[in-house]
Amino acid sequence: MSGAAIVIGAGDATGGAVAAAFAASGLTAVPVRRNGDQLAPLAARITAAGHQCLPIGADARDEAAMIALFDRVEQEVGPVEVLVFNIGANSPMGILDETVRRYTKIWEMCALAGFITAREAARRMAPRGRGTIIFTGATASLRGSAGFAGFSGGKFALRSLAQAMARELGPKGIHVAHAIIDGAIDTDFIRTNFPDRYALKDEDGILDPEAIAAEYVRLHQQPRSAWTHELDLRPWIERW
Repeated sequence: MSGAAIVIGAGDATGGAVAAAFAASGLTAVPVRRNGDQLAPLAARITAAGHQCLPIGADARDEAAMIALFDRVEQEVGPVEVLVFNIGANSPMGILDETVRRYTKIWEMCALAGFITAREAARRMAPRGRGTIIFTGATASLRGSAGFAGFSGGKFALRSLAQAMARELGPKGIHVAHAIIDGAIDTDFIRTNFPDRYALKDEDGILDPEAIAAEYVRLHQQPRSAWTHELDLRPWIERW
């Protein structure tokens, strides 16, 4: 059996590109999102390229579902070599209008789901003394902006989780990395809602999902004598 790369939050842009890149590297891609039916085009693209893919629909906030998912992958595919946690949850709202329900849901998607999935990955990687866990962060991981209290809180928590896990799991042979994606990504959302920003694509002014995915694969392939914990990716024209 081959090893597996589980990608939580395998959407149509970054997550899908990451799953495809790890499949091309020789691992079996396991893309995961709440609506499993939406994974069909990605799975078809990966298998058409001659690579292995096991798409799974599941909610990463559900502890029992995640335990069952990791057990299934280990049984049907092989050892989990890579976990990429890529849930975004970017939903702006002014603080005067923010609700407990929305704030809690964003935290659950950003932070709680990250904890559950990373813990389950670590529980399986630690006895083997190897594995890679990558968290996708954002500009909001570093600074809170007006209208993004919920998102920033969740992303701050995720970054802290990544740091704590790196310090605990690094000595056990597990590479934990946090990637700050600082800038607009080539997605349908950006094309539709921010056409001026999307117009910068031709001059490499927005992030290419496949370029992000290539860096994630490189993180997994790094020798342990020179591990990167925090990777900061932004287009060359993006302001710091």
